[in-house]
Amino acid sequence: MKKYLFLGIFSSLVLACATNPITGKQNLNFVSNSELFPTSFQQYSTFLSENKVITGTADAKRVEQVGLKIKAAAEKYLTFLGQSQYLKDYRWEYKLVDNKEVNAWCLPGGKIVVYSGILPITQDEAGLATVMGHEVSHALANHGAQRMSAAQLQQIGGAVLDAATSSKSATTQAIFSQAYGMGTEVGVMLPFSRSNESEADKIGLTLMAIAGYNTDEAISFWSRMAAKSGGSSTPEFMSTHPSDATRIANLKALIPEAKATALKVGVIK
Repeated sequence: MKKYLFLGIFSSLVLACATNPITGKQNLNFVSNSELFPTSFQQYSTFLSENKVITGTADAKRVEQVGLKIKAAAEKYLTFLGQSQYLKDYRWEYKLVDNKEVNAWCLPGGKIVVYSGILPITQDEAGLATVMGHEVSHALANHGAQRMSAAQLQQIGGAVLDAATSSKSATTQAIFSQAYGMGTEVGVMLPFSRSNESEADKIGLTLMAIAGYNTDEAISFWSRMAAKSGGSSTPEFMSTHPSDATRIANLKALIPEAKATALKVGVIK
């Protein structure tokens, strides 16, 4: 029985691997966009109905303007990669929401929210482009679906462990379960989340450059974010995000490549 369970899981993993056109990588993905997007769009609509959306102000117009530029950059980049159809089901939307939290996010399918609390740190259009380019990149790279798939796989692994230790004592089962939970979280899930963040930084820089923004401004933005946080007390290996120092160093190394790619694709004027 256990043998067939393992074979079934292996077969599922093989079938669930798909190549993402913007990264060129094969990723684990149990969830298709056709399944994910309708739920995402509904969640976005519900969120907007339950929160105060800012409209008509200079800040709201800036969010819309930057969003349109990042959208155009994404379309141009995917066309350059020979994947112009990839965005056909995206329904782009960009909203500024009254919230003091320093945050922004993009749901699968291109639904973007920027909280007003992050604007003092973005300061200008380039800072905002850094944030929105990063968040859009999560959606383009299907990071939401990947995280859902990874969580499902973690649950499947737990079920396999339960089956394998079913003949053991309750104490032994508890020890194995705790070790598995901590091991997969620190050794798999958190590094997976950090790699998603770094990948979004890389793609976001490229989109920012194609959109005509100075990518050096991304360093300025993240430096302001680091100053705001005052340095995280959480060790990087226990965090879902790279440390501020790691992120800034990575961005500095990636800027030349982003600029070179933008020159090949063509910078939007």
